[in-house]
Parts: sequence; structure tokens; C-alpha cells
Amino acid sequence: MSNQEYNPYYQGYQAYDPYRQYYGTGMQGQGQQAQYNAMQPPAQKNAPGPSQNIPGMLPVEESYIENILRLNKGKVATVYTTFENNTQWNAKIFKGVIEAAGRDHLILSDPQSGTRYLIPMIYLDYITFDEEIEYEYPFNGTGGLTNYSPR
Repeated sequence: MSNQEYNPYYQGYQAYDPYRQYYGTGMQGQGQQAQYNAMQPPAQKNAPGPSQNIPGMLPVEESYIENILRLNKGKVATVYTTFENNTQWNAKIFKGVIEAAGRDHLILSDPQSGTRYLIPMIYLDYITFDEEIEYEYPFNGTGGLTNYSPR
């Protein structure tokens, strides 16, 4: 085994040379030219796209609360939250117009007071609407909706 020790966990892998990206080749020394094989994942033909299910994996989820809230942007909602270990108020109810929703937050505005609330989703218990809500499942990757990869 030349100059390197045998390591069964790294069979077939070449050492990474951080200087290669700047100089284009590996370091040379003592008349020997270093050889490097770029580690690239094998090309996959017919690889499943983001909207396809992968066998053995959980399905791609598109029915997240944030997507449902985005479909109902502009509607009045009552948001019930719980703040654990809070001595002033353990539970709080917010009522307002849905302005935006992200993976970890909801933005409501109270049209009467003009106050805007940024509510972390971690505190969200449930939401009620006084009117019919927009909800289409599955969304099939339509624009504006979040699509997370399977686990």
C-alpha cells in the first residue's frame, strides 16, 4: 500500500485537494503527478421528480398548514395559540385577516386596530374560519405552494 494507510471505510475514494479548485490540478512533487478522480454521483435516468413518489419513502407532502393558509390569504381567521410556561397568559386568541404564511410563521392583521401579528407556528393550536375555506388536495406542485422532499 504505497504511502497511505489502509482504511476499509474509504475504499475507492481519492483524497480531496482544496488547492485543485484554484490551480486546476493536484499538487505535484518529486516527479510524480497526483491523480484525482472527481467524486460525482452516478447519473440517474428516469429519476423521480419532486412531484413523484419514491418507492419506500414517505410521499411528497403538499398539504401543509402554510399551504392551506396561503390558499386562504385575505380571509378572516381566528387563531388559537398556547404559550407554555407563560404566567401572564397561557393561551391567546388572535382574530384577523391572513396576510402571509411561511413554514414557521403566520402573519395576521387586525383590520379594526391596524395591528399586525407575527405568530410562530410552534404556538399554533388550531384555526377557525367563519366562511368556507379554499382547500385542494393534492396540489400537484402548483406555483406558490411549498413542496418538501420525502423523508
